[in-house]
Amino acid sequence: MFSTAQPIYPVRAIREIEDQLVPSAKPSLMERAGRAAAEDAVRLILDRPGAILVACGPGNNGGDGFVMARQLAQAGREVVVAFAAVPERLPTEAAKAHADYLAAGGTIVSDLPAAPASGWALVVDALFGIGLARPIEGRYAGWIDSLNAQPAPRMALDVPSGLDADTGQPLGTTFRATHTTTFIALKPGLLTNDGPDYCGEISVQRLDIEAPAWVPMRGQAIRPTLFRAHLRPRPRNTHKGNHGDAGILGGNTGMVGAALLAGRAALWLGTGRVYVGLLDEHGPSVDCSQPELMLRRAHALPERLSALAVGPGLGTQPAAEGLLAAALGRPVPLVLDADALNLIGTDVALQSALAAREAPSVLTPHPAEAARMLGCDTACVQGDRLHATLEIARRHRALVVLKGCGSIVATPDERWFINGTGHPGMATAGMGDVLTGLVVGLLAQGWPAESALLAAVHLHGAAADRLAREGIGPVGLTASETIDAARGVFNGWLIEAQRDPRITPPQRPIR
Repeated sequence: MFSTAQPIYPVRAIREIEDQLVPSAKPSLMERAGRAAAEDAVRLILDRPGAILVACGPGNNGGDGFVMARQLAQAGREVVVAFAAVPERLPTEAAKAHADYLAAGGTIVSDLPAAPASGWALVVDALFGIGLARPIEGRYAGWIDSLNAQPAPRMALDVPSGLDADTGQPLGTTFRATHTTTFIALKPGLLTNDGPDYCGEISVQRLDIEAPAWVPMRGQAIRPTLFRAHLRPRPRNTHKGNHGDAGILGGNTGMVGAALLAGRAALWLGTGRVYVGLLDEHGPSVDCSQPELMLRRAHALPERLSALAVGPGLGTQPAAEGLLAAALGRPVPLVLDADALNLIGTDVALQSALAAREAPSVLTPHPAEAARMLGCDTACVQGDRLHATLEIARRHRALVVLKGCGSIVATPDERWFINGTGHPGMATAGMGDVLTGLVVGLLAQGWPAESALLAAVHLHGAAADRLAREGIGPVGLTASETIDAARGVFNGWLIEAQRDPRITPPQRPIR
């Protein structure tokens, strides 16, 4: 559980690492990459007989494919290599890999062959690597369509051809892998946007390179390791006052459920007391399903709170705007979601108040809300999710999570993280409200803002994953169901952390 969080590098940084290593690397990076890919392939098809098809392109990705094909052939596997480019135009290292493959007795066909009667054991995409910046057309587009139609396992080298390695955007025709072997480090486009749908299972082959030793690391995959120091069991001698007071502000007419979901999530994650301030004048005075929540009118939330969340079901009427403005002035950790973000996106005064805050601010937009905050459309945000998240964090001096497939967390100092938990069943009403409740619950209990956000985002998806394993979802999963599961996963983390000698023993909070 507490494995090291893997670094993530954009293409520019990967190129910088390669530029420093290529001249002196022994064996070459291409030789290492092809060998590592062949080892992954052998593990993948250990009990699957038959020929392997490797489609090689006109650049260094094709060179990786030639090395891989040579290694597999020398291991006794039948290999068919398809290569349509001109060998003399290959880059230097790729040309050497091509020559070495032929010298080892390998043969090449100039067009993609039909599958044998028994089918391919494996098809390999070694057409275009991480540097591709244009749609694939013509012959290679046809090859990709044919490869995608094969019922065999489909393996991509470094990144599926046609997928932008930085953004996860498909650039037209794109290889759809069941497995991707990527080199040196993870890339953002493998983990977010459409990337996970095209990559399948990802294997990272570091090629004996410690990437952070060559280029400083700005991005990481979220793992419990990143917040394990705060997974401390509670002392036996404790009371609810030691575990924080969380406030939820929202619940306008017709949207009371959003605020209640956030409140329940904060409560079930262990917050000492949870107050829910409702804008609906006719809203309930008690949550009959969760009577432990203390319901108030919006203006009657206590002044003394450990953390406050604003937005679930807030609405955008003048009254909501005034309450948001007042909340921005409170010297407590603040979580802003939903209509709170929509209001900030159109109001310069609110933007200035947010940027001027000294206490931590956490923003949790989905792509449409992020677009309103940036003054663009949703397609622009999804076109480069990492850039959008970093820009919102910079503008508002806040921690930000851009929700979606591969949720991205960014900090004001331009560090970033990508989450890998969760599944499509979470695309349903109320899930964002539950996340807000998880974040504010941890903040109320004294967690630092960055750790609270990372833990809540990872926990949110892990809870949904647990439910799916138990047959609850993914289709038909509800936000309410994830609250109970989140509590179970979180307590499992606490138990596991107690077995880890690196976790310090609990200390009683001072109140």
